[in-house]
Amino acid sequence: MREQKRWVTVVLLLALVGIFVVSFALGNRPFGDEETFAGTDSVVTGILEEDHGVTPWFTPVFEPGSGEIESGLFALQAALGAGILGYALGNLRGRSVAKAEDVTVEVGARAGQDDPSDAAS
Repeated sequence: MREQKRWVTVVLLLALVGIFVVSFALGNRPFGDEETFAGTDSVVTGILEEDHGVTPWFTPVFEPGSGEIESGLFALQAALGAGILGYALGNLRGRSVAKAEDVTVEVGARAGQDDPSDAAS
């Protein structure tokens, strides 16, 4: 049974790697000065401004100097969010375990009081 689980894990990991390789091989190539992985916000804004003559309602408060800086800031934001989420989930898990231990101790104490063998001695 254990050997079968190992093979399933290996096959799933290879399939995942294969999906990534195929997606990057078949992905769109950038033309000239375009970025490979442009965000949907900037792509839609560009299409609306060029094709439909729509003007944005407001301008960004902070405009990073390059796509790399923007990507780094996004990664930093994601890491901070993951850290906060991990802390919150760990805290909730710790509370749950502590509560379960308290209930176990309380049930054990009650069982010791209600035990007839303790009253006889």
